[in-house]
Amino acid sequence: MNLIDILKCAKDNDASDIHLIAGHPPVMRVHTVMTAMDLPVLTNEDCLKFLTQMAPKEAQERFVSNKDADFSFFADGLARYRVNVHMQRSKLAFAMRIVKTKVPPLENLNLPEVITRLTYLPRGLVLVTGDTGSGKSTTLAAMIQAMNERYAKHIITLEDPVEYTFNSNKCLIEQRELGSDMPSFASALKHALRQDPDIILVGEMRDLETTQLAITAAETGHLVLSTLHTCSASQTVERIIDMYPANQQNQIRSMLANTLQAVISQTLFSRIDAPGMVPAVEVLLATPAVRNLIRENRTFEIPNVIETSRALGMCTLDKSIAELYFNGMVSRDDAIASANMPDKLEKLLAA
Repeated sequence: MNLIDILKCAKDNDASDIHLIAGHPPVMRVHTVMTAMDLPVLTNEDCLKFLTQMAPKEAQERFVSNKDADFSFFADGLARYRVNVHMQRSKLAFAMRIVKTKVPPLENLNLPEVITRLTYLPRGLVLVTGDTGSGKSTTLAAMIQAMNERYAKHIITLEDPVEYTFNSNKCLIEQRELGSDMPSFASALKHALRQDPDIILVGEMRDLETTQLAITAAETGHLVLSTLHTCSASQTVERIIDMYPANQQNQIRSMLANTLQAVISQTLFSRIDAPGMVPAVEVLLATPAVRNLIRENRTFEIPNVIETSRALGMCTLDKSIAELYFNGMVSRDDAIASANMPDKLEKLLAA
């Protein structure tokens, strides 16, 4: 089996993901739907060959030790791929996310205009959240590229693995990959503060130490962009606070209230009016009212503030979904299935 034939088939079908599992034909995800390719069943020998073709030596060594490894792979003329290799039923398997090599302009992503305004922030913490595959990396890459075209600043990205690759335009951009360029997010973030950055992208705030350092970096005058796997703005704030021991939570509420600038929560939908995907986006901006709610441990009131602050650029996820439905972009069933409050949205769509 030829790996390039598989990758070309996925590209021709505009797939977002590829799954290569010994004992199965190659499978691709096209607009959220899993579809088998019209190709032969893969053998374990095929998958071993793919491993040596795609994985750098360090990733191969991690796989031998851990039976799991993450790495990135670039196929000339096709795309860049975020890859996980693992074992299942004692055979090799790959999950590959296709990363577009060209960073899309922010204005082409169907995102709220307020997100463009966030790229003008001089400092603070901006979080892009959502499930895996919700477009977080694309949104962050487009924000970085917008700043790259506007400012003469120093940007450091810490990623697992590097997805979009940037050419330094007006900015000087350094991209560091977990494993090959740094041992951990926390270690790289600690050292990044001594590397004269203006803007730091942290691929994910996945543990307490990384979260502490990201907030510290935002406190000390840097603009920090990062992600969390949360589905709403209020849940994002609560997740960060809950990472800390109980005796430190009052302190982190104060720090977070001072540094947080915005939370963008995304969900992707298959379009019904055209091929492709479209995001529904909840936007929380850290106004004085929101900062007070965080300090006073009243995060349960954040959805009400978002609801009543539309004029400032805030938007609830359900309102964003409703707009997509009324604009003919998503189906009624998909809209209701992804809503935070399905019953309320169902009544709104029926009005």
